[in-house]
Amino acid sequence: MKTIVRGKNVEVPERVREYAERKLRRLERMLDDRSDAIVELSNEQHRSADDAHIAEVTLVINGQTVRSHAAGASYQAALDEVVDKVERRTVDHREKPRLRARPIEERQLLRRIADGTPGPARERRIVKTKRFAIEPMFEEDAISRMEELGHRFFVYVSAETEQVAIVYQRDDGDYGVIEPVVGGTYTRGRGRRNAAG
Repeated sequence: MKTIVRGKNVEVPERVREYAERKLRRLERMLDDRSDAIVELSNEQHRSADDAHIAEVTLVINGQTVRSHAAGASYQAALDEVVDKVERRTVDHREKPRLRARPIEERQLLRRIADGTPGPARERRIVKTKRFAIEPMFEEDAISRMEELGHRFFVYVSAETEQVAIVYQRDDGDYGVIEPVVGGTYTRGRGRRNAAG
């Protein structure tokens, strides 16, 4: 484990630096060579003499950060307390259950998302059925109602033809109307309203 001891706006005496390094050696049995420990010491004048010396320890373990701090009447007292706290947190960190291995399907999905490749097509199905009362109205009223609802289409009964119709907003911003004809002939264009011809 690599240990760095530094002062935050204070000069760290050599005896305190050695004390910090010695205290942190207790953690080496739980950590590997890739772990880093940073000890930062500071002094807060506005605190009482009993807790004016601050020690903060930050450990980086397998890319995860474990941090704690303590205050004491001396740097040694603060270090004693903070190393105890960090040791408990390190034990908790090591005993945490590792994330479960992802199932093969999940790994394949994540790989496809990362690669930007489409997955196998799944069969589409109806997942919701909506029933509602529709009332006769003119196209303008249907458009207003559609806009009130914030939808891109609206199903209504045409007051002119007394048939079901669907008004929709086109990509160009204009509107279109679909007038289904059951068992009749197909009509083209807006100008031809009846099924004859």
